[in-house]
Amino acid sequence: MSEIPARLQPAPEGYAEWLADLKGRIHTAQQRATLAVNRELVLLYWQIGRDILERQTVQGWGAKVVDRLAADLRAAFPGMNGFSPRNLKYMRAFAQAWPDEPIVQQVVAQLPWGHCLVLLDRLKTREERVAYAQATIQHGWSRNVLDHQIEARRLERSGKAVTNFEVTLPKPESDLARESLKDPYKFDFLDLGEDAQEREIEIALVKHVTSFLLELGAGFAFVGRQVALDVGGEEFKIDLLFYHLKLRCYVVIELKAGKFKPEHLGQLGFYLTAVDRQVKHPQDGPTIGLLLCKSKNKVVAEYALGDKTQPMGIAEYKLVESLPAELQTSLPSIEQIERELAIDTDETPEESSA
Repeated sequence: MSEIPARLQPAPEGYAEWLADLKGRIHTAQQRATLAVNRELVLLYWQIGRDILERQTVQGWGAKVVDRLAADLRAAFPGMNGFSPRNLKYMRAFAQAWPDEPIVQQVVAQLPWGHCLVLLDRLKTREERVAYAQATIQHGWSRNVLDHQIEARRLERSGKAVTNFEVTLPKPESDLARESLKDPYKFDFLDLGEDAQEREIEIALVKHVTSFLLELGAGFAFVGRQVALDVGGEEFKIDLLFYHLKLRCYVVIELKAGKFKPEHLGQLGFYLTAVDRQVKHPQDGPTIGLLLCKSKNKVVAEYALGDKTQPMGIAEYKLVESLPAELQTSLPSIEQIERELAIDTDETPEESSA
């Protein structure tokens, strides 16, 4: 009779837990090894770039040294990628953009080289690059997500909503809650016109919930749309309900297709009370409200929040990206286009050839 393979025999007590622990430790070690290799590679690229920069600026070496160096390095290390003239020039620019080695070691070297190039190409100041590098490490953004967040100016909008969190939430929750909201929110991925109504926007946001969650930022989990609550035998529906994993609280989002009005906060406050009493767990934090409106007067918004005891924020949303002012003034108006079309239509063939 053949012997039963060891992996098919009954495992001793506690083996499954031990195996799971070993798998976790091996996976962690693999991740650390990958990060260590990446760190050393980025530091190497920075050192090469620093050397090129120093020799060209201090010793007066010409630009052609990069092409020669690329050929010599590829000949010496034929199995190693990354020594093209273009990448060596990126290394030089990388060292020029990050002259402080401690910052490179502590922040930038934690990112893959491709992420470093996105920061280099898309951002102009060192402060911006450090901020987006730190956010990438914190949220684990892929290269494409990082590129999208820079394009959407994510960090420049974070913490800009008008809120009362400082007086309605304890620290550090108030700081985290403030940074979790932004102003304005960009919903250009919805492909809706500026005249879209609240219900249209709600439906489109749920349909594109992945893009919506990316715009909201890390920590938001979608719970539902038009969430029904029974209060005193009457049914009320919340536009959008989320749960924030870091704040450990529900977030009620109400949409208004027009300009902000102080009375909007009364309805939002009613929903916060209902969620606090009917939905949230005793261990959850106070429910937060976010009112998204097409436009707002900041002073009016601040006044409206002045006497509110529930944590609320007010921000604008943008459905389409507006054109820069210089382009707006250079483009023809509808009337001008219509006049030009009328002239073309009235022209005879003989007039056209004259």
